[in-house]
Amino acid sequence: MELTVSLYVDWKSYDRLGKVDGVMSDKIDIKSLNLNELNNLLADMGEKAFRAKQIYQWLHIKLVRSFDEMSNISVSLREKLKEQCDLKALKPVQILTSQVDGTKKYLFELSDGNIIESVLMRYHHGNSVCISTQVGCRMGCKFCASTLDGLERNLTPSEMLDEIYAIQTDIGERVSNIVLMGSGEPLDNFQNVMKFMELISDQNGLNISQRNITLSTCGLVPKIYELADRQVQFTLAISLHAYDDNTRKELMPVAKAYSIAEVLKACKYFFEKTGRRLTFEYSLVSGVNDNEAGAVKLGELLKGINCHVNLIPVNPIKERDFKQSDKIAIEKFKNKLEKYGINVTIRREMGRDINGACGQLRKSYKDQIIKEKEGE
Repeated sequence: MELTVSLYVDWKSYDRLGKVDGVMSDKIDIKSLNLNELNNLLADMGEKAFRAKQIYQWLHIKLVRSFDEMSNISVSLREKLKEQCDLKALKPVQILTSQVDGTKKYLFELSDGNIIESVLMRYHHGNSVCISTQVGCRMGCKFCASTLDGLERNLTPSEMLDEIYAIQTDIGERVSNIVLMGSGEPLDNFQNVMKFMELISDQNGLNISQRNITLSTCGLVPKIYELADRQVQFTLAISLHAYDDNTRKELMPVAKAYSIAEVLKACKYFFEKTGRRLTFEYSLVSGVNDNEAGAVKLGELLKGINCHVNLIPVNPIKERDFKQSDKIAIEKFKNKLEKYGINVTIRREMGRDINGACGQLRKSYKDQIIKEKEGE
């Protein structure tokens, strides 16, 4: 299985971008520029340096959706910005609120008409937002609805930012935690995701600490090493979902490229370089990976690693016949792991009454649009 990192734009050049990840544009994506890059852009326009910080604050603190909202910027400069720059703003097309736990699921339309989804989860410690990093996904994990239609394209840094900005504007409250666990494989959109991380944690913007961010990956081993060498400070969550390679290959095609041993070796390197405890995600599928003997094998694999295991009762999707493990099986699996000194939690199900699984809402929305078009 050949895995490559998708196209990345060198934003430092801030030249006309042309076709980027399938999106045609002859303008600069201004929300994807950091403050230094914005300074350079304004200097080329013949503007004073302080204007860059004003504009940056409008974009990343006041969260404006148009240049016309920048009231302390001259009309002439606003016109220059409109002429040379693109200010992307996601369009909400559907918002569902769970009657069970208040979870909100958002469908956003991108500037090219593609649809992505994001989730707001409210906890006692603050508001957490789960964002998408790609339109669709090409990883092919069998229990995930995001991958059913394959990968359309990568999201830009500005589009990932705007998932958070749009939700924060909608609820009128600060987002304190971010999870890159929606549609897409973050490490398959590596450089754009790294630029997003830089911007969202910038003290001149929303200033959300990397320690409040979790990146979930199915385990692209070379990129885990690269994250380690960058000494990132966010939490790395590995979608493991199996206790041996054969079972993992049944569930996750990426296992044909990277064995569990290779993934765990990269994880140990990540911890050595960053000092950040790892999370292993394990979706429990009835009759597939939830037996007690499997829990013992998993415990043997993970013992001695500074980690936390998050057991996830699989969220059934209509396109697959996977069934959720029952509560007794889940508790037995948890108890076996804990005997190896591993910290284990069972993820609380949230938003199940609003198509809670990754990609479910987007898939049902797309299917409905297709039905409507066929009925015309």
